[in-house]
Amino acid sequence: MLADDSVLFREGVARVLADNGFVVAGQAGDAGELHTLVEREAPDVVVTDIRMPPTNTNEGLLAAQRIRAEHPQVGVLVLSQYVETRQAIKLLQNTPQQVGYLLKDRVCDIAEFADTVRRITRGGSAIDPEVVAHLLRRRGEDSALGDLTSREHDILTLMAQGRSNRAICEQLFLSPKTVETHVGSIFSKLGPAARRRRPPASPRGHHVSQERLTRGAQAALSLPAGGGLAGRS
Repeated sequence: MLADDSVLFREGVARVLADNGFVVAGQAGDAGELHTLVEREAPDVVVTDIRMPPTNTNEGLLAAQRIRAEHPQVGVLVLSQYVETRQAIKLLQNTPQQVGYLLKDRVCDIAEFADTVRRITRGGSAIDPEVVAHLLRRRGEDSALGDLTSREHDILTLMAQGRSNRAICEQLFLSPKTVETHVGSIFSKLGPAARRRRPPASPRGHHVSQERLTRGAQAALSLPAGGGLAGRS
């Protein structure tokens, strides 16, 4: 299920998912419509923009948190145009399973995006490497990073390099369940520090231009039918 106030972007993502074996159960333009569709369709995963009407601030994030609370069997993938570290931590700190946070330009990498959606439907998690890199750059400002164990720091560093959970498991010789547990612990420790910091007045860091998003959606819409990876049906 998809939620974004841009019809063009929604249709582009829907085409990408359909071409990779997913069935798109519905599309919503705001949080209210999204909740109605989730109640009716009971999807496996919801892909939603973090900012939606009416205020275009954090309606998508609040909707994702509510969906996870009321429908724990439904995974959520939140897309953002900016690196919003505080919002990402808030989403992941309580229940990192079946939860993801990506920058919107990741949709342009079709194989990576489809793999992320599959991972979340199977109970995994995903966080954009840019968000993790931003956390590591703040090491001197954020004492919570000092609370991480050596293993948690290793995992956070690999996440910043863009490694998937599977790749982390293979490199550190850990089970998927162990990695998920460490990820949950990492964001539980970082959460209180994120709440103590006052968020900036305007988004900073990595920014994905609307022009690039539009080009990505248009490219997705022009893909030949049947292209891409074989996915879940």
